[in-house]
Amino acid sequence: MHPRFAELGWASTRIGEVSLRRRLEPTTNTEVYEVKLGDEYLMSSMFTVAEEELARLALAALPNIPCDVVVGGLGLGYTARTVLADDRVRSLIVVEALAPVIDWHRRELLPDARTLTSDPRTTLLEGDFFGLLRDGTGFDTATPDRRFDAILVDIDHSPVNVLDPAHADLYTPAGLDRLGDRLRPGGVFGLWSDDVPEETFLSMLRQSFATAAAHVVTFANPLTTGRSANTVYLASKAGGPGSGPAASGGDTVPSRRGAA
Repeated sequence: MHPRFAELGWASTRIGEVSLRRRLEPTTNTEVYEVKLGDEYLMSSMFTVAEEELARLALAALPNIPCDVVVGGLGLGYTARTVLADDRVRSLIVVEALAPVIDWHRRELLPDARTLTSDPRTTLLEGDFFGLLRDGTGFDTATPDRRFDAILVDIDHSPVNVLDPAHADLYTPAGLDRLGDRLRPGGVFGLWSDDVPEETFLSMLRQSFATAAAHVVTFANPLTTGRSANTVYLASKAGGPGSGPAASGGDTVPSRRGAA
């Protein structure tokens, strides 16, 4: 008999205890994978539409040429795997601060983990995304000055609801300028948020980038039998053609799969 609940991984980290759980969701009778930080839910395989749209929307804003991508935050791997589904992607660096999360993927405790870990384009980098950006180390240890075509971030709950106070400086004009310096001309910055679009943050994005917009991504929520929404912010750097969807005033992107 398949167990209705199992704790697949647990570890103590600098930000608290993290755990990976698998359970049977009674409302849908489906298997769900969840990551918790203490008693707080960080991510769930029930709701992955916006994480996937983060990758799709950002890559759609790039020209049809080979591209190099950074994803800040590995999580359950949905954003990273969606990046790899785009044939234009020639390299992907996934920066994850928590070693246990990388280990769960390498041990294939998560469905489709091999898709990510076995792809020769993928590098899993254990490190603090915010610290690497702040101190100038960059995201490629062999080439500290390396620039990228897209940098996608899904770590904090939102620009104002951060997991660690040390993350807050990214969501400032100086922090956004530092991130923009890591993009090639025309490159795209994408950010997932659990909150509704915030005009103050959009204004900062528009100061640091050539174009910026907030895209509201809606998806079915089987727990409420209604619909829920996340926000994907996109901002494009000047100097290239990577200003497609991000140049608009923002829109609503309906679910392509519904809640997984």
